[in-house]
Amino acid sequence: MKKIMILETLAAVAFAAGQAHAAPISLEHATVTATYQGTADVLGLGHNFQAEPGSNVSGLDQSDSGAEFITGDYLFMFDFSKAGLLSIYNNMPLPLPAPAGGYTLSFDFGSTLPAPITSFTLIDGSTVSGTPGLSVLNSHSIGLDLSALTWNSDFLPITAQIGSADATGADVPEPASLALVLAGAMGLALFRRRA
Repeated sequence: MKKIMILETLAAVAFAAGQAHAAPISLEHATVTATYQGTADVLGLGHNFQAEPGSNVSGLDQSDSGAEFITGDYLFMFDFSKAGLLSIYNNMPLPLPAPAGGYTLSFDFGSTLPAPITSFTLIDGSTVSGTPGLSVLNSHSIGLDLSALTWNSDFLPITAQIGSADATGADVPEPASLALVLAGAMGLALFRRRA
């Protein structure tokens, strides 16, 4: 039983070490395909926010002066920075909160990223009550669930960072270094067991 617990602990340490070293991913030349509640009901900057075929696909605003997407019901806006920061805005002025309901989105970057997505973490959620659901769907897609949020401020964002362990400049540990850390942890565990 103790051996299993030790192995589980070592696996958790290895996983946490990998997560801790994710660096912001560059989105500078990315093209994004958005879905809202499972449909293409998203209006993109690449189509001047017009409801037309393909309006859920957009490149980044190279001037960083505005949002890339707004939902078709105009409840939420999404602004991606070149450094992988996502700002999510409540587009309804308070005290008019977004109506209760399920608000799920996905953003797919396809093959336009320089590295695979390995993390998607909340940076600032101080303008909401509740926690947004953030997930890495695969190496090129992220998912959002805004259903459990109550917005405390209008037009002020919550922010999340998209990251990659393979991003340029990331401090990714060498495999040998990680092996040494794990070997040391295993040695300590064995020493404690014998003591």
